[in-house]
Amino acid sequence: MSEIIKNNSDFLFLYEAIDCNPNGDPDQENKPRMDYDTKTNLVTDVRVKRYIRDYLKSQGKEIFVDMEGDSKVKPENKLKAVIERYLEDKEFIKTVFVDQNDYLSAYERVFGEEGNDVAKILTALTKKDFKPKEANFFLLEYLIKEKFIDIRMFGGAFAVPGFTHSYTGAIQLNWGYSLNKVELIESNSIVTIMNDDSSTFGKDYRLYYSLLAFNGTVNKNAALTTGLTEDDLNVFRNGLWNSISAMPTRSKLNQYPKLYVEIIYNDGYYNGYFGDLRNYVSVEPVAGLNFKQVRGFKDLVLNTEKLRQLIKDNQEVISKVVIKSSQDVDYPGN
Repeated sequence: MSEIIKNNSDFLFLYEAIDCNPNGDPDQENKPRMDYDTKTNLVTDVRVKRYIRDYLKSQGKEIFVDMEGDSKVKPENKLKAVIERYLEDKEFIKTVFVDQNDYLSAYERVFGEEGNDVAKILTALTKKDFKPKEANFFLLEYLIKEKFIDIRMFGGAFAVPGFTHSYTGAIQLNWGYSLNKVELIESNSIVTIMNDDSSTFGKDYRLYYSLLAFNGTVNKNAALTTGLTEDDLNVFRNGLWNSISAMPTRSKLNQYPKLYVEIIYNDGYYNGYFGDLRNYVSVEPVAGLNFKQVRGFKDLVLNTEKLRQLIKDNQEVISKVVIKSSQDVDYPGN
């Protein structure tokens, strides 16, 4: 079994978006999310986590933040459905409590009283007089550590009586912003926007080119609670890299990963030791162009020299550096 991560790390992730809408803003007619003062494109961490979750699900991983069957559900209803599903499997419950005889006895007592009606069983487990209450938290923690990789990565809050608990994710990302100033495509195209029960019409807003940068952290202390393992972390790295282009939709087509650099610290060093890693990279248009004319990566010069020098000058702090880059990114060490 893979071990829980033992080191803190910070990472930088860049991906490009070409002639698309990387993250629509519902408060702005679904236009690309923008910082209009700086003319930079923004993408939320939630958008990126959704890419990763959808990708992991396509790879056969069990995801908690997801629909229940074909229906959208609130988190509390999702948790109820999940617990009821596992309560149907008495052998699974025995596996969960294999070394916890008091917890198993309490659950079996409820099973005996309520028969095979899992809804009634869950109701009994959530009553104030159910004891020992720790049994429910033990089950919840087991499900997270053994079943739901997205909670091990990103954490989650659960608000079901008897199971109320919150977990801080071991992996966190900032909102991303474009390293380049972006230009919106002038368009009056009308598209159909599908809602839950109906459809409406809206404009098709896109931008020409955005090179988006994210700063993120992996925290070993949070991992002790969620159970994030070294294998999980490798799954995250691959998921982050592959999911951007592997899950295309009409408005998200033409998005590709460009660079991932993760600095894994030696013991005794903590997240943010070097600050936001985006401060060590920059872009400029190639000679003869300005930012308004940028239409692709070939029109930009990506400067990573400060980041490479930072790593070179701080070897006593760094345990390892993980690097992924696309073929058109010149980053030594990949």
